[in-house]
Amino acid sequence: MTNAIFIALHDLRHQMRQGSTLLWVFVMPPIFFYFIGTVTGGFSGGVSGGLARPLVVVAAAPGFLKTQIDKRLKENNFVPQWREDATGTAGEDESKPRRLLTLPDRLSERVLAGEETQAQYETSASSISRDYETIQIRRSFYTVLADIVVADARSEEPLSAEDLLAINGESRIWKLDVSPAGQRQQIPSGFEQAIPGTLVMFTLLVLLTSGAAMLAIERSQGLLRRLASAPISRAEVVWGKWGGRMALAALQIGVALVIGTVLFKMQWGPNLGMVMIVLAAWAAFCASAGLLLGSLANTEAQASGLGVLFANLLAALGGCWWPIEVTPEWMQIVQKFLPTGWTMDALHKLISFESGAISALPNVAALIAGTLVLGLIAVRRFRYV
Repeated sequence: MTNAIFIALHDLRHQMRQGSTLLWVFVMPPIFFYFIGTVTGGFSGGVSGGLARPLVVVAAAPGFLKTQIDKRLKENNFVPQWREDATGTAGEDESKPRRLLTLPDRLSERVLAGEETQAQYETSASSISRDYETIQIRRSFYTVLADIVVADARSEEPLSAEDLLAINGESRIWKLDVSPAGQRQQIPSGFEQAIPGTLVMFTLLVLLTSGAAMLAIERSQGLLRRLASAPISRAEVVWGKWGGRMALAALQIGVALVIGTVLFKMQWGPNLGMVMIVLAAWAAFCASAGLLLGSLANTEAQASGLGVLFANLLAALGGCWWPIEVTPEWMQIVQKFLPTGWTMDALHKLISFESGAISALPNVAALIAGTLVLGLIAVRRFRYV
């Protein structure tokens, strides 16, 4: 194995002298972490209640109830913008979801008269955000209704703004303490989705491009023929080439882990050991895939072109670019048959859903099986010329 280790270390040193490899290992990960993490934060950020959402409220002469409704909407992370009519709302900024809440005219008078009133909510937000926002708006109005009932019961005079202000000034007797129970079910988003997804994609991309292209270059330049004439067995050469790619994959993953943890404060969940096992299995799979593609490609251009194509296709369908939970059902089925899907599913179980280390064992087994299959094919197809 001494010769195999020597070849692996030589390949790793050679790879680290390449500007493109250094770019994709050290420079691009933090850029993609930030960009994709910021973009995908909207997948669940809109349903987490953390960001204030502009809301156009159309109400003609709403009366004293306007203050109470405004207060309750703000408590549910809306920023009400009151208008007398809907004129101009169609020209809102198209880059943001349009939210329009329409109330009956003379709302306070209708409520005092005991008339039935209805509100209408319209939005261009995604289905997940729309359902959540509808619940929050209903919650706001249910709270206003409760305020009205209590204030009216206490007052001998007709309900007024002063009665509602008195209610607001009192401390709540009942408080609801909400805490998670059971397994987490929130869709991964932001850096929780971007960092594992980019890590998985970049490892595959680097191994299918730089790792495969280097083998094609060595073959075309006659370097592999020299190894064939050296007192080194074919098995040692193949093991060395695989080991060099495994070392490169491990370096790629290690750098991504450090950058994600230090710069973006990524939390890897309570099963960090199993996360590392999953990533080690993924590195081994990518090493075998890079060795196989390098054995099949005749030129550097073929290796690089096919590597970019396969890496991006597998990343998109495997859930590296976006949470697979927000995709159509057919994409979620396809993910189950892809190595990127096995890896992302395992990382989501361990990091986002905290399902326990045992839940990722089938994924690790699938990656190991894939590594062995690709590795055996690569050994058979490995050639010096």
